Amino acid sequence: MDQETPENYPEQRLATEELSHQVAEQTEDLPGDLPDGLQPGGLPPGKPAYRRSSDWTLWARDLLFSALASVMIITFLYQPVRVEGTSMLPRLEDQDRLFINKFVYRFEAIEHGDVVVFRYPLDQQKSYIKRIIAVPGDRLSIDRGQVFVNGRAISEPYIPEEYRDTRSLDAMIVPRDEYFVMGDHRSISSDSREFGPVKRDLIYGKAAFVYWPTQDVGVVH
Repeated sequence: MDQETPENYPEQRLATEELSHQVAEQTEDLPGDLPDGLQPGGLPPGKPAYRRSSDWTLWARDLLFSALASVMIITFLYQPVRVEGTSMLPRLEDQDRLFINKFVYRFEAIEHGDVVVFRYPLDQQKSYIKRIIAVPGDRLSIDRGQVFVNGRAISEPYIPEEYRDTRSLDAMIVPRDEYFVMGDHRSISSDSREFGPVKRDLIYGKAAFVYWPTQDVGVVH
């Protein structure tokens, strides 16, 4: 069984748990002779070309501010994490690195299909990553692997046929402020079918973007 122990920023490990992130004003040299008394750049002889030096200073300043802004955005809005395990295959692979948005759910509701990060209800020192299948008030049941939400069989194109299973679950109503989560690799995932719905206050981020390895780079859907 894969296990996970959160680490401090900058990178936290996530278990998917199997059963088991001026134009520098170019002084373009124009063809032709320069007027008397001027050097290249249009300055009188002997006067230093401060403008070009100033342009480089502005460029360096802008680059520094951009870098600082990026660090602040990543630090306060996004958090880099590492996936451990394979229960979110095929989209998320073992050891993938991704950014999670830590603040999005302060401004919008958790929705069906979101891939979320939460503290494992049975050991909150661990963090899991799963997909939201049902939200509070939904009536959910599973019949030999087919998930039904509010009486309708849901389409799950993100699950290849070979990753499906034939487990069933009796109908239930998802309690208030709780969410039913499942891994995409259904045949090996340990999820709400075993440990029950996840309380809202345990969910602390939404998977946003895989940044490593390069073959997996992209938005998480």
